[in-house]
Amino acid sequence: MTSHDQPFSVDREVEVPVPGPGELWTVGAVVLNDAGEAFAQKRGPHRRLFPDTWDIVGGHVEAGETLLEALAREIEEETGWRLRRVRRFLGTTTWQGDDGAGLRHEADYLVEVDGDLDRPALEWSKHSAYGWFGPHDLDRLKENRRPGEFLIHDLVARATGARPDRSPA
Repeated sequence: MTSHDQPFSVDREVEVPVPGPGELWTVGAVVLNDAGEAFAQKRGPHRRLFPDTWDIVGGHVEAGETLLEALAREIEEETGWRLRRVRRFLGTTTWQGDDGAGLRHEADYLVEVDGDLDRPALEWSKHSAYGWFGPHDLDRLKENRRPGEFLIHDLVARATGARPDRSPA
């Protein structure tokens, strides 16, 4: 798929890392509503990775996919929404899962979507709840996370314009 025929736009300054051979990559999407709150969903208690924690929309990049193709697929699979615009690159993080699969690289983006934001079509077999998070309730994103494991909190804080609280919990 070339940039000319993809069904979504990408702002000019958006960086798209190119995965190296053998690297495991994931993508994440921060979706904001009209009030400037970010969407998050709670992973089910039986999930292998990060059970019962809040997460942004996203997942693993499959063989043959670009990062942005994976982003569009994951948004549609996890919410039923369609990626309309990739507004900003929020950065790359490297993390180790607790599933034994090794090191992962994650590229996160601030995006706009098409669809009913009041009615996400969640994958209820994988998620137990969803919510919209603004500057005043970001600490909820730290639920069931280990100290210092605040990637989701900090990403949402940056995307919503709130300042991540780096003080010890």
